[in-house]
Amino acid sequence: MDFDLSPDELVFRQEVRDFIKTNMPDKVAKKDEMAFVTEWNKKVREKRWVGYTWPKEMGGGGGSLMKQVILKQEMAIAKTPGLGTCFMGLSWVGPGIIQYGTKDQQERFLPDILDSKFQWCTGYSEPNIGSDLASLQCKAENKGDHYLVNGQKMWTSLAPFAEWMILLVRTDSSSENKHEGITCLLVHMKSPGLEVRPIKNMTGSAVFAEVFFTDVKVPQENRLGEEGKGWMVTVSALANERSSIAEVAGLERKLEDLKALVKRIEIQGKPATQDQSVRRTVAGFETIIESMRLNGMRYLTKQLKGEPVSSETSVNKLHKATLEVEMGDYAVSLMGHVGIHSRNSPDALDKGRYAYRALSWPDVVIGGGTPNIQKNIISERILGLPKD
Repeated sequence: MDFDLSPDELVFRQEVRDFIKTNMPDKVAKKDEMAFVTEWNKKVREKRWVGYTWPKEMGGGGGSLMKQVILKQEMAIAKTPGLGTCFMGLSWVGPGIIQYGTKDQQERFLPDILDSKFQWCTGYSEPNIGSDLASLQCKAENKGDHYLVNGQKMWTSLAPFAEWMILLVRTDSSSENKHEGITCLLVHMKSPGLEVRPIKNMTGSAVFAEVFFTDVKVPQENRLGEEGKGWMVTVSALANERSSIAEVAGLERKLEDLKALVKRIEIQGKPATQDQSVRRTVAGFETIIESMRLNGMRYLTKQLKGEPVSSETSVNKLHKATLEVEMGDYAVSLMGHVGIHSRNSPDALDKGRYAYRALSWPDVVIGGGTPNIQKNIISERILGLPKD
């Protein structure tokens, strides 16, 4: 594992830092946030940093995986808005369309993803499926010019806001191999017969939803890849940049917030920074985050060598889920009764953001697979233990 960047990569890192310094103000007024994000997205789009590794002929930057990691890392450290707002579209829907889509699909969908026109959601998880996605039961019948979809999806991230869904359905149940007979469809969320039921979390927001399909018609031209080959489409799309280094940078930022909070808190009349228990807890968080960073470098190294990265990324996903909960809860406990005040309370410290983090953990813990699912993947696919 080589931790050193090439001269060209160092130049690119400085270019990113210079861009951030020029275009990222120290503070943006609440009333101006939307206008700032819009302008920011326009600028990063003009530099082709949105979809940075996508081919230039597809509207992307044609850049390397390593430079994309540098780009995301620097943005996370500087707390900038994201590189585009269509997260799922940029992460796997777009790459899937680039690899398996028709020319018409590429021309129809890719520009809107890059321009952050709307959100995509992912119709994968189903009730009682857990980590065994290949056992999905949502069915689609080929009716010639369209597919007729019936079934249910569960814990669908961003479904309450999304305009399109990338959906996995079963089109053939005859094969003994459960990975066969799965087809990938691109479905408009306003299609007749499609119902979205938001799932509220403890803060009152609803990022997830149940999605029901009752005789939903999906045109044949919205099939992505070959019929029955949807599993291959999905695996390929999800195999894009999976080092999680950018996520680690986000956790490092939250750790810095926690350290700043500790410096402002007193325990029994003394600064919390002098309390050995506090110091051990914060050091524990820092140790796990550093291990995630090194794991991320390991995953990235494999990708740069063209080697597959699959189940081992569940280790970092599990750590992230655990840290999001534990760091949020710990911040609240440090503040005592003040820590439970919500954003609208005049007594809330830092506008209640720590209480909000502590209550909104399902958004980051459930998304991408719950800790129990990650533990099953690690135990079965990495350690070779019997199936749960």
